Amino acid sequence: MSTQPLPLDGITVVSVEQAVAAPFATRQLADLGARVVKVERPDGGDFARGYDTAARGLASHFVWCNRGKESVAVDLKEPRGRELVGRLVADADVFVQNLAHGAAARLGLDAATLCAAHPRLIAVDVSGYGPDGPYAHRRAYDMLVQCETGLVSVTGTPGQPVKSGIPAADIAAGMYAYAGVLAALVRRGTTGRGGPVEVSLFDALAEWMGHPLHHGAHGGTAPARTGLAHAVIAPYDAYPTADGGLVLLSVQNDREWRRLAERVLERPELAGDPSFATNAARVAGRTATDAAVGAALAALPADEAVRRLDAAGIACARLNSVAELVDHPQLAARDRWRPVDSPVGPLPSLLPPVGFPGSPEAPMGRIPALGEHTDSVLAELGIPAAEVGNLRAAGVIA
Repeated sequence: MSTQPLPLDGITVVSVEQAVAAPFATRQLADLGARVVKVERPDGGDFARGYDTAARGLASHFVWCNRGKESVAVDLKEPRGRELVGRLVADADVFVQNLAHGAAARLGLDAATLCAAHPRLIAVDVSGYGPDGPYAHRRAYDMLVQCETGLVSVTGTPGQPVKSGIPAADIAAGMYAYAGVLAALVRRGTTGRGGPVEVSLFDALAEWMGHPLHHGAHGGTAPARTGLAHAVIAPYDAYPTADGGLVLLSVQNDREWRRLAERVLERPELAGDPSFATNAARVAGRTATDAAVGAALAALPADEAVRRLDAAGIACARLNSVAELVDHPQLAARDRWRPVDSPVGPLPSLLPPVGFPGSPEAPMGRIPALGEHTDSVLAELGIPAAEVGNLRAAGVIA
């Protein structure tokens, strides 16, 4: 069987990025074979490097979002630093930035300016709220965008709204930026021209709010916060087991309810009982429904509860901790973990979700130290070693 190259083999990406949204997007590009040159500040670099020290001294966010990249430390406030980055961009296929509102334009690194100078370049502006409008100037940290888009209003329990436990706005924007780059590369292959790509955290997460948004806009009321339960389906929740675990199950139709009653609850009389026989009745009598299911599962260890639910064809899951995800048998069985090199040695990381059978495995390249590739990248630009030394002495690079 012939081996094809990775889809982005030969593509060069330059990114002036920080935090999560843009770095997450460019890491996807690196996983597909692109060369990603990450431009960082000499005085500390991407501030996500300092979020924590959980990954053997490195920040967990940075480890997650920055494998497979080359780090070049350049001071963009210095004219010589901007000239260096301009030379990098001139040879690139893609440029990505998520600087604060207005900063890229002041530096001449906004998509419109760069694409006017380089017609084949695909340039991506990732912002908080978009380039204009009354919110354009606002800081757009993930939690704030979760609140502004209403995600927090539909997440949590009836008495307590909560934000998502992962940076949902950053991930949404990163994935749309990634998709936008791929689409623009396809268009360039047809037309020969690149062009600007625009993504905001707010627009991305507002799109992800599609179900509650349409439910509220057209039905008059937004879905209620129900914790792990479902507003219009029952039983649909997490139930404690005899060994202290939690098992989630979801009954999607009345046929499944009959199987649950007969084969898991071992209460066949509930299958046809008018108080339980239809989903509408089970939702109206949710307290009694949950009590019947809860009593049965409370008498079983979690593994036995899952075994019975699986045998009955009832959708179910364990409520795993993060530690249990690390050791999840599905990840182990499918050999999803790979060591990724870093300044502190190999760190285990998951293979990217998209695979390409018949192509090489994702490169899973090294997590770079700040400025680790400054000298080698500048050498590729033809800058003599003596000049590199002068730039470093002047604080333009690190």
